Amino acid sequence: MNWLWLVSYFFGGAFAANAIPHFVSGTMGRPFQSPFAKPPGQGLSSSTVNVVWGFFNAVVAYLLVVHVGVFDPRTTSHILTFGLGALLISVFSARHFGQFHGGNTPSR
Repeated sequence: MNWLWLVSYFFGGAFAANAIPHFVSGTMGRPFQSPFAKPPGQGLSSSTVNVVWGFFNAVVAYLLVVHVGVFDPRTTSHILTFGLGALLISVFSARHFGQFHGGNTPSR
């Protein structure tokens, strides 16, 4: 197995996980932070921008996972690498965007 495949699967997982909040927020008609907002990653982008950005992330994830190497979801190293990419971007996003949406308030 080529180690570059694993790098591709890692980033494929990250792009797949990143597609979800943008696409869902956009299809619900809600604005959400995106790299195109002012300031980037903090301001809100329109729901249309988020649908397009979420779809773009899903396409990139597909290309990284399906068209690089031979991804097999039954191969432990493939799915763990994909899952690690998804987990890390999700935790980062939760911590970063939680400050804007009240998700990082300590519980008592």
